[in-house]
Amino acid sequence: MKLNTISTAALALAVAAPAFAADIEFWYGNGGRVEEAIQAHCEAFNASQDDHTITCVGQGGYEAGMQKAIAAYRSQQHPVMIQFFDAGTLDLMLSDAVVPVHTLFDDVDWSDYNTGAKGYYQTSTGELFSQPYNGSTLIFYANMDQLAEAGVTEMPETWEQVIETAQALKDNGHACPFVTDAHPWRVLEQFSARHGAPIASNNNGYTGLDAEYTFNQGIIAQHMVNLQNWRNEGLVRLAEDTEAGNYTRAFYAGECAMMEGSTGSYGAAFESLGEAVRISMAPMYDGVERKNTYIGGASIWVMKGHDDASIEAAKAFLDFVRQDDQQIAFTEATGYMPVTMSALNTLVASGRNEELVFATAEMGVESLNQPGTDATRGIRLGFYVQFRDIFKEETQKAFAGEQDMQAALDNAVARGNELLRRFEQTYQGVQLP
Repeated sequence: MKLNTISTAALALAVAAPAFAADIEFWYGNGGRVEEAIQAHCEAFNASQDDHTITCVGQGGYEAGMQKAIAAYRSQQHPVMIQFFDAGTLDLMLSDAVVPVHTLFDDVDWSDYNTGAKGYYQTSTGELFSQPYNGSTLIFYANMDQLAEAGVTEMPETWEQVIETAQALKDNGHACPFVTDAHPWRVLEQFSARHGAPIASNNNGYTGLDAEYTFNQGIIAQHMVNLQNWRNEGLVRLAEDTEAGNYTRAFYAGECAMMEGSTGSYGAAFESLGEAVRISMAPMYDGVERKNTYIGGASIWVMKGHDDASIEAAKAFLDFVRQDDQQIAFTEATGYMPVTMSALNTLVASGRNEELVFATAEMGVESLNQPGTDATRGIRLGFYVQFRDIFKEETQKAFAGEQDMQAALDNAVARGNELLRRFEQTYQGVQLP
């Protein structure tokens, strides 16, 4: 009789339990306001259903998170999902450690993702390898109260106007007219995309692993030389030149009047400066037709080696964060953009897009959806995370006066090409997805 009682109880539990219940982990790289928003997503998902539980674990940065995830994969202690940033896309695609998200769903309209979000994370045949999550792009920021003190009442739209405004600010006694950290995402990748100038052959690597860097010539090289000259003239400051020691904090604190920054910085900028903050699409050089900018931020990747229950839990979470209301809440909390047109259209239909807190939403998507070319789809180059460090190292030497900027770019190209050849040799015979 006791056995029958136990059997009955076990049967009732089995009937009540979902077929694919699982507790899973999601590793992410962000901190600050974005980390708070990610944790809110995770808590909301757990509260929305009883089938699965997700634990979201910060890793202290995108690169640290990827390294830990790959190491954990080798020991079979890896999470079900990881968040990773744009620069590591090719490395993860060829790692054999992830499951393409398009293979997990039969009923998702992937075409709803905006053009910029799709292009960066798609295969050559147009299928998403990872699900865009915290989407950003580059925009221009100005503290209009400070510009007004220098007699400037309109946002500069071209680099020529930016520097004219910077000169007016300097003449008015402003010590930091424009600030940048000269990170390659801003001064190389996003600049090259919107000016229609690839940084490497083979359409930035999309059509073959034998690509070579080419950014040490043309408009990209000229812009880097200009940045060095403008800094020498006191019109541009680097992050290390500021009292804040950080370019975004220097802008938030009112130390610097203008900056190029991620749409993901808008929440903190608005919180610090309120209606004095004005934004626009990133500046162009006169006479150059604007192309699309790149998606920034990160996407969510599903890792191999997990049971069906864990994969079902991952799919449920990906479905959840894809919902329009979840994307809109994330945008409100962080300044990151909606990544699907459905979410953006829902925001616009509600009328809330007119609220200042949502100022980046339409502008960011518009910037991503500008006319593009095969060379402005994204960056698909191997060991690109390591290359970014090379670019920063060489250009910082130029800013420090240890070499001229052209030499810095030539050195970065030569060292970058060595990385590309190593990557090509590592994946010899492998077909790009």
